[in-house]
Amino acid sequence: MEPAVDVGKLRKEYTLSGLFRKDLSPDPFEQFKLWFKESVRTAGPREPNAMTLATASREGAPSVRVVLLKSFDEQGVTFFTNYESRKAQQLAENPQAALNFHWPWLERQIQIEGVVEKVGREKSKAYFDQRPIGSRLGAIVSKQSSVIESRSVLEQRLSALQAEYPNVDPPLPEFWGGYLLIPERFEFWQGRENRLHDRFLYTRCANAGWKIDRLSP
Repeated sequence: MEPAVDVGKLRKEYTLSGLFRKDLSPDPFEQFKLWFKESVRTAGPREPNAMTLATASREGAPSVRVVLLKSFDEQGVTFFTNYESRKAQQLAENPQAALNFHWPWLERQIQIEGVVEKVGREKSKAYFDQRPIGSRLGAIVSKQSSVIESRSVLEQRLSALQAEYPNVDPPLPEFWGGYLLIPERFEFWQGRENRLHDRFLYTRCANAGWKIDRLSP
């Protein structure tokens, strides 16, 4: 038997760079774009648009998973999923959510918190229609988060759907679409030596501007 990993001794020093107030954009959306562009440029085979999405039920019971960012602009962050999934059920009960981007190759994280709402049907269809055909069929056959007897159930559903749409684009299902997270809070985190990380918090103000504070690590 292999010896157990001593988790307490797993450690990495962060030495790449620092983050200073003078270098920040006054607009967190612009700051996000700058960091995201850098993450894409340096990601290699990794997925820079992978983000952790945290949701909670009406009673406050949390759940978390990784989803993919599919668009970002001054309105907010957009991702797509099954509207009958666990995350969707929780968002229907409690439309508050949080996102975290972790780019270890840059020793950076971004946290975004805000209110989530469904995007319009046209936007969902526009994205759905540009997905690879396998991804579209997979979205239709999967009753996301529901219990299934075996993987063969999925494979049988997929085969039947492929036969139904051999040369025709499948329609956007009613139970699938996008969400927009409208940010109220951004935090930009840059790893530093001795765990004295740089953290800057953007908080939306009543006058539609943003307050910027440095946080203790």
